[in-house]
Amino acid sequence: MSCLPSPSRRDSGLRAASRDVLAIVFKRHCAALLALIATMLFAAAPAHADDISATARSVVRVVTIAIVDDEVVGFGHGSGFAVAPNRIVTNAHVVELLSRYPGNVVIGIVPSEGSKSYQGKVIALDTAHDLALIEFTGKPIPTSAIYTGPVDEGSLVTALGYPGNVDMATAKSAVDYIHPLSPIRSEGVFSGRRQMSGTAVMLHTAQIARGNSGGPLLDPCGRVIGVNSAITRGEEGDSSFGFAIANSELTAFLIRAKQSYAAVGTPCTSIADIDKVDAQAEAKAAALADEARRTAAGKALVARDAAWIAARDAADRHRENVMAIATLLLVLGAMAIGLGGLLDAQALRRGAIWAWGLGALMMVGAVVLFLLRPTGTPMLATNETAKIDAPVAPMSSSVPLGKMVCSFVPERSRVVSSSTEDTVIDWGQAGCMNGRTQYAENGSKWDRILVPAQEQTVSVLQFDPATRRYVTTRYFLGSDQMDELRKIRSQVTLKACSPDEAGRANLASQQAAIRTSLPARPNEKIVYQCTPAPAGASSSPTPSAG
Repeated sequence: MSCLPSPSRRDSGLRAASRDVLAIVFKRHCAALLALIATMLFAAAPAHADDISATARSVVRVVTIAIVDDEVVGFGHGSGFAVAPNRIVTNAHVVELLSRYPGNVVIGIVPSEGSKSYQGKVIALDTAHDLALIEFTGKPIPTSAIYTGPVDEGSLVTALGYPGNVDMATAKSAVDYIHPLSPIRSEGVFSGRRQMSGTAVMLHTAQIARGNSGGPLLDPCGRVIGVNSAITRGEEGDSSFGFAIANSELTAFLIRAKQSYAAVGTPCTSIADIDKVDAQAEAKAAALADEARRTAAGKALVARDAAWIAARDAADRHRENVMAIATLLLVLGAMAIGLGGLLDAQALRRGAIWAWGLGALMMVGAVVLFLLRPTGTPMLATNETAKIDAPVAPMSSSVPLGKMVCSFVPERSRVVSSSTEDTVIDWGQAGCMNGRTQYAENGSKWDRILVPAQEQTVSVLQFDPATRRYVTTRYFLGSDQMDELRKIRSQVTLKACSPDEAGRANLASQQAAIRTSLPARPNEKIVYQCTPAPAGASSSPTPSAG
């Protein structure tokens, strides 16, 4: 079995010019360094995956040079990965030159992107578990997330790092060792757990070599499950295996070092699987909505029939009542005329005239009522017809909903590195989020795309007022891609909430331009379901609009 590389630290009397100290050292001692490098190499084969590419942004080369009396007496190089924007995890044996040449070792951190390398210093060291934490000052590096869940034997794994034999085959000069390059990738399977010198390690078949030490071992979602540290040598046809310090040892080391880190425990799923789940959920929701519409239509038909019957019965009763009144008036009129005849016979001429007049009036009224009698055809009131026939109007997407607690929906999410804690939002009028960030209409939903100035992550935030679903999708991009998107983002002028429809329409078109430049699928998708927040709940902090 063989450990992968070794490195070192800086001479107090070394006259180096700030960030170019490594370049100066390489130029001055190029021949000697190449001679040392030539003795330290093995091989690795590349692998390809979007999530692995995203994590590759956080992988660095760690270079150590020991200089005594202006002579290079030791050289080492390995790999590492960022757990914070300026903190790198690597193997303790990668920086072992520190113990051999105290005060005479330069540590260089070479990112996978950009054009600069940086000088670092060890701030935590655990030789028993072969782990070290290095701090550097320079441009922040995207961080890796550590997977804290179980890893099944046979699971696909990927190693990232800088195998020295690849460097030797491709480097034109020693200065190439401090020139940013993407790490080499190799795939294999997780073969089991073992104990090695009291340290929990993960056995795997991904090809690693000298120079891979300190580099991450990843699951298919690009999350760190171990730190590569050693390999077995294949002899007489035997297979070689790699050893990675287990994630449990890594997290314990970071806790002892008081270093915060991103931890994710949710299983790895693909965006395609999540999209399939979403499609099934949307289809189910559409079917339920269709069933609800059919049920509502059936209920409306029953209600209309009931209303029609009630109206018909009421019309019949009204007609019968009118006919009865007309008949009564006719009878009373006849009786009044008859009474008039009796009064006239008794020489009560005046009373007879009044009786005849009243009788005639009642008989005329009876005839009029009969002629104007209702037809008996039922008529529904206009407002009742509208209530029955009108479909249920969907909620307006611009209506404010107030504060809501949004809870993580794991079965519809793919988490790579972000927190899944509940978040509180305040949805205001016309797409105003938390009283300060304006979202743009996208059909019945509202979107906001954030392109931060420092981080290499684009976030697409979406809220659907109808379903009260809040979705965050993230794209982990390279520095060149981010630079292009920031140029487009600079044209976005609407930051704060605004009632101006024209301004929101312009925001929507500007965001559409950003969206067309994004990859087809995001690296991360986190779905939340929102419900009304209890009284006194405060909104969660949200990123400033980008």
